[in-house]
Amino acid sequence: QVQLVESGGGLVQPGGSLRLSCAGPADIFSILPMGWYRQVPGKRRELVAMISINGTTYYADSVKGRFTISRDNAKNTMNLQMNSLKPEDTAVFTCNALWLARNYWGQGTQVIVSS
Repeated sequence: QVQLVESGGGLVQPGGSLRLSCAGPADIFSILPMGWYRQVPGKRRELVAMISINGTTYYADSVKGRFTISRDNAKNTMNLQMNSLKPEDTAVFTCNALWLARNYWGQGTQVIVSS
């Protein structure tokens, strides 16, 4: 079982920044490929960014140059720094980890970008 806990969502004005964090299990965190997904009502869950166990990153085109994914294995956390936020970034953001060929999900954190 892999428990993931997100934090850092909230309300921000367009052009602002937020930092999301995802805490994972200490004993296996460093060997978990991880990522952030987001979903808005009525739409499919969308992959935002991924980070491999060696730090290789992937970003959706819609967030390239604005979002940065990182991981701190010593603190068992993965972060998503979101800059230049747009109203269309409004969504529930969820942390994901892959372990033994199974996907695990956090509870999700709401991000609202609005003036």
